[in-house]
Amino acid sequence: MSRIGRKHIDIPAGVNVTLASDNTITVKGPKGELTRKLHGDMIINIDGSVIKVERPSEDNLHKSLHGLTRTLIANMIEGVTNGYSKTLEIQGVGYRVQKQGNSAVFTIGYSHPVVVQEVPGITIDVPNGLTVVVSGADKQQVGQFAAQIREKKPPEPYHGKGIRYAGEHIRMKEGKAGKGKK
Repeated sequence: MSRIGRKHIDIPAGVNVTLASDNTITVKGPKGELTRKLHGDMIINIDGSVIKVERPSEDNLHKSLHGLTRTLIANMIEGVTNGYSKTLEIQGVGYRVQKQGNSAVFTIGYSHPVVVQEVPGITIDVPNGLTVVVSGADKQQVGQFAAQIREKKPPEPYHGKGIRYAGEHIRMKEGKAGKGKK
């Protein structure tokens, strides 16, 4: 039995969960509304303020989907109650970011500024010129959007310049070792 799949999910106050007949689950809460179609074989039971996920058989497919389904539902509930956020840091001489309307404008060493627009469900916050906070209700969407921003200028291994996740460790390379030798 899956240890994660066995756990029940508590529905907090202020969150409404509905389940359609084709295993499409809709979660509404203070931070928004999320909808996801889950695998049709999984058995999802909503009893009052508790959700339980069961699997129909001991097949390897059902075993692998058991914990996944439970985690996806738990992440949806967490997202509409508290939300998710990823923090990105900009490092490099002259590198900075500023918020203009619903977009962030990055100056990251190119001949032109890089503009990143907010998408529906995702908000960009710039607390200072070197930090970007991407937040939203959908965990996957927040992570994907943060990865797309990081992709604009990933940290390089010689000086560490670029956009990185907060707390990310970049393995630095030494550089040229044979200076002055012939």
